[in-house]
Amino acid sequence: MTPHLAVLVVVIPLASSLVIPLVGIFSKRAGQTLTLLAHVVTLVLALAMLVRVLAEGSWSYHLGGWMPPWGIEYVVDPLSAGMAVLISGMALLTMVYAAGCLDKRNSRHPGLSEALFLLLTAGLLGIVMTGDMFNLYVFLEISSIAAYALLTSEEGPSLVATFRYLLVGTIAASLYLLGTGYLYALTGTLNMADLGVRLSETGDSMAVVAGVSLVVIGLAVKAAVFPLHGWLPDTYTYAPVAVVGFIGAVMTKVSAYALFRILFFVLDTQPVSGAAVTWLGWLAVVAIVAGSWMALAQTDVRRMLAYSSVGQMGFIVIGFSLGNVPAMVGGLFHLLNHAVMKGCLFLVAGGVRWRTGATTIKAYAGMGRRLPLTMAAFLVAALSMIGLPPTAGFFSKWYLLVGAVEAQAWVVIAAVIISSALSAIYFFRVIEKAFFQTSDEIHPASERTELPGVMLGPVVILAMVVLLLGLLNEPIVTHFVMHALPPNV
Repeated sequence: MTPHLAVLVVVIPLASSLVIPLVGIFSKRAGQTLTLLAHVVTLVLALAMLVRVLAEGSWSYHLGGWMPPWGIEYVVDPLSAGMAVLISGMALLTMVYAAGCLDKRNSRHPGLSEALFLLLTAGLLGIVMTGDMFNLYVFLEISSIAAYALLTSEEGPSLVATFRYLLVGTIAASLYLLGTGYLYALTGTLNMADLGVRLSETGDSMAVVAGVSLVVIGLAVKAAVFPLHGWLPDTYTYAPVAVVGFIGAVMTKVSAYALFRILFFVLDTQPVSGAAVTWLGWLAVVAIVAGSWMALAQTDVRRMLAYSSVGQMGFIVIGFSLGNVPAMVGGLFHLLNHAVMKGCLFLVAGGVRWRTGATTIKAYAGMGRRLPLTMAAFLVAALSMIGLPPTAGFFSKWYLLVGAVEAQAWVVIAAVIISSALSAIYFFRVIEKAFFQTSDEIHPASERTELPGVMLGPVVILAMVVLLLGLLNEPIVTHFVMHALPPNV
């Protein structure tokens, strides 16, 4: 089975998404059990893949026995294997959190939401595993379509936000496809490794510039890179409780991964690629400050977290753009850290809304007494977002600052410090309300207490992972992140 891990980690959730609606017709509980089992198996396969690649080195899998560049190739290296573990782990925790209530509205179609969730997971895993430009587009569309369907499981503003997301996402995917078409017309190949070699032989041309530009812009929209983030705030604010915990944590990170993979592993020899990295770096500097500033202006906790994500994506992109080892380590480490801590924060916000109906900062008054463990998890993740030790966020920002000092990028240093200060202000507003005010000041105390165990468990686990990523940052960076860097860094 070991040689087939690369394809099994995608096939298991993909095949399960086809079977579960059929099983759900006869037994909803059986469908839910099969869904959780599929996620557990996928996570185990991803972990096995990561262990093997760290011990034995990278390898590739050729679908159907067709050798590249003619056949589709899956590439397993520390970067793709690590992303697979992140995606499958977050998917499992979110499904446990959902506890079968992901799709109450469509009770006539049992298993539909579970199937869509598995389809979304399969699409994201396919993006990180594939070594083919067009295959990446296919998985990009699979994951996007599944996300659109899941986001519409809640009525009201979510429908309008999702429709806007669909329009913008379709344009972004079309730009990526057009750019891939330009590159294919120039080289006659879609295999990423072969494309990199052939582009180095074609030289710089307007066709290369057009192709690379379209691919980068398309993926930048998907990753919500400022100022192409317009679809994100409303989508995250009005998304269903369980769905946003996964989409808000993982989807933009996978698009950032694809951007990183193509720019530094495929197009690194092209001058236009260097120019794209430079432009993305300057946009990231603005995003770091602008995202935090916009988050500061919000009164809705979910919308505050959404705008915070815009700024945090800037940290990831600036790490890539600086180009030296400490900065890239910081960018990749922050990609991992942000997925975990933002997933925790969105699940907390969703749980508070589900339990109490509170969505605004003002309504969080006394929440630390009513939901003590839930808000303790929020506190840990918030401190990590600010960048306080010993949480994970401190160490990824530390690597970014070291990289900025090495590159003498003083503007980046100033942006990181300003953004962290703004983050402290808007997160401490929530913390003050939750832990230092009583609910009687705002609304009568409720008889409801802590979240159910099935929802609380994933939240607490993510908070613990935030601490572990910080405490174990050195071995994680040494044994994993350093091996995920591009070969020419």
